[in-house]
Amino acid sequence: MKTRLIYLCILIFLAGDLFAQGKTKNVILISLDGYRWRELFQGADSTILFNKKYTKDSAWTVKKYWAETAKQRRQKLMPFVWSTIATKGQLYGNRELGNKVNVKNTYWFSYPGRSETWTGYFDPAMNSNDKIDNPNENVMEFINRQKGFEGKTAAFASWDVVAWIMNRNRNGITVNIWGEDMKGPGLTESQQEANAFQHMVPDVFGEGERLDVSTYAMSKAYIFSKYPRLFYMDLGDLDGYAHSGKYNQYLDAAHKTDKMIHDLWTALQRDKFYRNQTTLIICTDHGRGEGNLWTDHGTSAPHSDETYLMVIGPDTKPLGEVTTAGQIYQEQFAQTISRLLGFAFSAKHPVGEPVKTVLP
Repeated sequence: MKTRLIYLCILIFLAGDLFAQGKTKNVILISLDGYRWRELFQGADSTILFNKKYTKDSAWTVKKYWAETAKQRRQKLMPFVWSTIATKGQLYGNRELGNKVNVKNTYWFSYPGRSETWTGYFDPAMNSNDKIDNPNENVMEFINRQKGFEGKTAAFASWDVVAWIMNRNRNGITVNIWGEDMKGPGLTESQQEANAFQHMVPDVFGEGERLDVSTYAMSKAYIFSKYPRLFYMDLGDLDGYAHSGKYNQYLDAAHKTDKMIHDLWTALQRDKFYRNQTTLIICTDHGRGEGNLWTDHGTSAPHSDETYLMVIGPDTKPLGEVTTAGQIYQEQFAQTISRLLGFAFSAKHPVGEPVKTVLP
């Protein structure tokens, strides 16, 4: 009996360590579709910026985003990232310093990248952008089953295929996409306004994708009315403008995305439900090519597997830009989310290990 009690105590101790939770009660993940690590860490790319094929209004764009050093350029492009996340959070993926973040999947495009992020697993069968329900369990539906999180998870996306990637048909999680209004009784005024605003914004990228300004407005209205504890905002303008070969608009999208992140973080810190107990994670689903291949991604565009990770929150040490050599994979993000919320994500498929340096 005594041996059993000792064994039980050891198990409890180990479990307590495994499920240790810090101050984080909520997690918000923002995905920046196809945004390159080069612009994040080095700012505007001179080989593209000064190419009139890609930068139509070069004088104005150069004035806004060009500077002599990479540190100056990245600060001009994404001031919130480099003034706040770089001082109070962590940034991984500056390959010039040997700090690497990559997708594990071998396809290097949208559906596989997002699926890997949320399931913690590279499934070779997920090899297209078709509207096919993802058979693999994701960490959002896992968290949604935990006590205190029921109905407190949601995703808002500019790209409609995200509904299939997250498989809302199976799990019933709120996944709002292009063309869909927030529904239900008791919509706040901000939710109603965001619904209406969505239908006034032009479909710049065609059917299936709305502009990020609309997705952001709807996301913010939802967050501060429903108070989700795990929220996913998927932004797509960066990928859309890159595919169009419009570098000036790609840079503008990066700059405006930084403003959205700043605005959201400021609002979170003013709200008693989220203040000092919310971790913000920012990543992408894939990288892009270089030179003339910057407009594309996938295996035909080398470097499209190169990504990054940004984290800021009450449990993440303020390491800033991580300058030591290392390797992180996208499949680690799902378990990182789960561990921040005090759980160990398990599924019928393998799940990557968490990024331990961002945990308490």
